[in-house]
Amino acid sequence: MRKRITHSNKIAILLAMAIIASSDLRVSLAAPSDQPLIQQSDLVYQGAFRVPQIGLAADANSYNYGGTSLGYNPANNSLYIVGYDWQQYLGEISIPEIRNSATISSLATATELQHLTDATEGKLNSINPPDTNAHKIGGTLVYNNNLYLTGFSYYDGAGTQSTSHFARPLNLSTTGQVKGPYLVGTNPHFVNGYMTQIPSEWQSVFGGPALTGKCCLAIVSQQSSGPAALVFNPSNVGALNPVPATPIVGYPIDHPLGPGWGTTNNLFNGTTNITGIIFPVGTRSVLFFGRHGVGTWCYGPGADCNDPADSSKGTHAYPYKHQVWAYDANDLLAVKNGTKQQWEIQPYAVWNFTLPFDGTGGMMQIGGAAYDARTGHIYLSQLITDALNTPIIHAFKVSVVTAPPTDTTPPSAPSRLRIR
Repeated sequence: MRKRITHSNKIAILLAMAIIASSDLRVSLAAPSDQPLIQQSDLVYQGAFRVPQIGLAADANSYNYGGTSLGYNPANNSLYIVGYDWQQYLGEISIPEIRNSATISSLATATELQHLTDATEGKLNSINPPDTNAHKIGGTLVYNNNLYLTGFSYYDGAGTQSTSHFARPLNLSTTGQVKGPYLVGTNPHFVNGYMTQIPSEWQSVFGGPALTGKCCLAIVSQQSSGPAALVFNPSNVGALNPVPATPIVGYPIDHPLGPGWGTTNNLFNGTTNITGIIFPVGTRSVLFFGRHGVGTWCYGPGADCNDPADSSKGTHAYPYKHQVWAYDANDLLAVKNGTKQQWEIQPYAVWNFTLPFDGTGGMMQIGGAAYDARTGHIYLSQLITDALNTPIIHAFKVSVVTAPPTDTTPPSAPSRLRIR
């Protein structure tokens, strides 16, 4: 027995067959400027892992008191990481299984893929030869099968640092091929720290493939008073000097983020420390990671400033919190295009977050941030947390999912279609 097909059913069938048969149906990705902004709930905690436990507590050739300047290496699914703070050697460690546990001993431990090495081959001090204070690696970046590093003078009171960036092979045992240091942009104090790649869909409008920046060292007049970032091409390090760089956010001392260095606020003061930058794929968010003192700002000995976490004389604003400064890439692009000054833009959100092993009363120091664009994982190092004062590496996943819009133009009905 044959069922009769009504007129309305014929129309539905025709439309369905037209959609299937039409070669004009197209799916297009959202324009970068329309991509979503990351909110705090979009960073989902995945778990953590331990770094290799090497040597004694004060062993200079270890990861003890280290954990800064993370750089993700997609070739090995690994991280470059600075070891013992006073040595400033660089190593490479694997990323083992990520486990979400409140017990450090239950976490997996990374394997050392390349042992700690002087990655600049003795050239780190040449970023500022007149300065005898500590010189440190500020950031690492893997780009086009090369490793890029920055260096900074921790206490550049005379403002004499003149260069910052290095280039070298990914293999740390390769010698004689370190290039640098070179000047990037016009002011090394705004670029001599963290680095990250710009997602491919944003690179043409920003005019480059990567970001470099720095904030919050001891001499506030030299550094940015808030997050700073400039667009540059790492491939130019060693090819051009100076390396061209375009500011997209930064706060000179006379234009701070918020009310300024010696104040109580949630944006920036003398306790702020920013050590990582990430530009997640599929979003228009640029995220800066660090810590901030959320209590009453005070200068003096820790006891006088009611700071149980830090007894030294200096800046205090206890308690301290891990913090994210989130910026809209469209605002940064306005600076690049000259319609806004770099200090005029503000973060669209600022939030604090906790990590499983924060404990109580700590300094809440994040050593660096790295990003795996293929999986959406953001890696953060939590300093002086494990045995022997080694760091713990935490993983977050960016959960923003952008559903690509479809072409809503109705397709043409197929011709010579008959329904009985």
